[in-house]
Amino acid sequence: MENKVLKINVGADVKSTLTLAQQAMEQLSLGEEPAPYYGVGFKNVSQMLSVFTEKRWDLLAALRENGPTSIAELARIVKRDYKNVHNDVERLMEWLAIEKDEQGKIFTPYSEIIVDVHLPQHKAA
Repeated sequence: MENKVLKINVGADVKSTLTLAQQAMEQLSLGEEPAPYYGVGFKNVSQMLSVFTEKRWDLLAALRENGPTSIAELARIVKRDYKNVHNDVERLMEWLAIEKDEQGKIFTPYSEIIVDVHLPQHKAA
């Protein structure tokens, strides 16, 4: 597995995302292949924590340790109810943290997940 990094940005300015997109477009226009970027963004910490809960972080860690597996096996590994694990896996798939392989097994394709939290700008009175 290649060393892919998922970047979770919390409270980032939209301009930074647009800058990344512009740089990729410029590289493409020069015939260059831009480096892949894997990222998701959240407006605030509460929103991020509603997706990446403690139990979901445990699922990601178990997948990292055990490699591709079925949801049923993952539920056994983490000693949780299948239905709850299934729901958590579905949610993490929506946010790109878990994928399915050709055999239908789930895995996390990332060697790292970096959470970058930007504090809100101080508003002048």
